[in-house]
Amino acid sequence: MSTDLSLITLIAEASLLVQLVMLLLLAASVLSWFVIVRKYKLLKRATESALKFEDEFWSGADLSELYTKLYRRRLEREGMEKVFETGFSEYARSYKSTKDSAFLMASIQRSMKVALAREEDKLESNLSLLATIGSTSPYIGLFGTVWGIMNSFTALGAVQNASLTMVAPGIAEALIATAMGLFAAIPAVIGYNRFSDLVDRLVGRYENFAEEFATILQRQSIKHHESVSKSVASKPANKTENEN
Repeated sequence: MSTDLSLITLIAEASLLVQLVMLLLLAASVLSWFVIVRKYKLLKRATESALKFEDEFWSGADLSELYTKLYRRRLEREGMEKVFETGFSEYARSYKSTKDSAFLMASIQRSMKVALAREEDKLESNLSLLATIGSTSPYIGLFGTVWGIMNSFTALGAVQNASLTMVAPGIAEALIATAMGLFAAIPAVIGYNRFSDLVDRLVGRYENFAEEFATILQRQSIKHHESVSKSVASKPANKTENEN
């Protein structure tokens, strides 16, 4: 008597609970691959955008011209571009209305910090989902395996003349659940570790840029207020010379 141990047959003849476990693991695997593909595209685009913007920023272009150029693109700024836009917008709004450089820089740094937090949230979105799938899928598969093996031995105990051919299909179909759990978990764990490293690198690059940009704006603010102070200080002297 031959027993059909093909994969499709084993899945079709598995118990309802084991089939539900397999279906859940299949859905988790599809979801994790969907997240992996989307996250890969997002991080690739963010990395390329950061490299391109850094080249533009450090090429010596005027900050006002660079800001205008970004604004005219009519695209949603993200990543490093968004940090620059936020910081420069705050600088343009505040530097004429306040003479306190410390207050100005605190306002600029606070606005860029908020922009950084939002960009970090975008980069880290769905990473927790990959971590959850990677950590729980093996246990879900193991649960299906334990349940299937338990049913197999329960059925075996009710038969007087037991043989390996009677218990083998049940054990095989139960082990499929473990295999599917690993199939769902391994790519999710690899993707999570890889993307977490890329996100940390990008966020670090954004933070370094924000610090350097704040320093540049601080220098410009100091120069602006010094020039204003000199202009104000020279007016009485010019007025006296004209009267003489």
